[in-house]
Amino acid sequence: MKKLINHPAAVVEEMLEGFVAAHSRYVRQLPHNKRSIVSTNTVRPGKVGVICGGGSGHEPSFLGLIGKGMVDGVPVGNIFASPPPDPILEVTRAVDAGAGVIYLYGNYAGDCMNFDMAAELAGMEGIRVETVRITDDVASAPKSEEDRRRGIAGDFLVFKVAGAAADQGYSLDEVVRVTSKANQVTRTMGVALSPCFNPQTGRPSFELGPDEMEIGLGIHGEPGVQKGKIKPADEVAGELLDRILADMPLSRGDRAVVLVNGLGSTTYMEFFIMYRRTAQILAEKGVEIHRSYVGEYVTSLEMGGCSITLMKVDDELARLMDHPADCPMFVQM
Repeated sequence: MKKLINHPAAVVEEMLEGFVAAHSRYVRQLPHNKRSIVSTNTVRPGKVGVICGGGSGHEPSFLGLIGKGMVDGVPVGNIFASPPPDPILEVTRAVDAGAGVIYLYGNYAGDCMNFDMAAELAGMEGIRVETVRITDDVASAPKSEEDRRRGIAGDFLVFKVAGAAADQGYSLDEVVRVTSKANQVTRTMGVALSPCFNPQTGRPSFELGPDEMEIGLGIHGEPGVQKGKIKPADEVAGELLDRILADMPLSRGDRAVVLVNGLGSTTYMEFFIMYRRTAQILAEKGVEIHRSYVGEYVTSLEMGGCSITLMKVDDELARLMDHPADCPMFVQM
């Protein structure tokens, strides 16, 4: 393991200190807990507060999404670990503007437990909290058990919808409705080429031979569904899309948002080769690409590989995906 760090136990705090310093126009730390990061713009009265969060190691998510048209605050956990209830509750208090707060996170046991605990504590203080858990990872559970699926790169697209809806003045119930709709039509499949190393342990998250890849491996190193010899990019893109489209069929005339997401150490050259084939396959099926995102959105430290995400959009979802956003991760006009 080679990393530009100081002490392994200090990586999260030092990362947060640097992030806030680099993006002081967008974010600030709350005084009572440095793991509580919120927007520098006060949530306007009557707007739904939007909170997303999870473990560190997935940068630029989740911190990079704080900003106008996106999320209002992020509680930060240790590497690949849920934030505890205290910073979640502190962020909740900070972003509540009287219209309630929505919690958004990947469907992992620790996140579910800690965010639910924070929601209960917030409720005792008179803050209404609703939750949407992201479940886009096709590989993590069968279609008959979608509620058990993990949230991975599709997090970004669902968060985008929720942030836009809140910014447009949707009520909390309506933000929950449209965010749940977005989650239901978002699917992701990934491929891993090499592991990542947790700086606090120095150990690889999994093992792959120099000529191997694994389909469906999770962003924390959870086992995938198929391991084998590495294949050309066109074949890999085809396999990922075959699994997505078997789970969520798209017909001629449908529209989709496409995300090709890097896991931490893959080059943009490879992303665009993967996107090229993805666009070809969708064109052959008569599916219109409404909007595309290519790059690193939800990483896994320095894991090698990438994922493909499709969100099937109707007029409402398309409009929300087009809504302007301004945050450290990206600016969309």
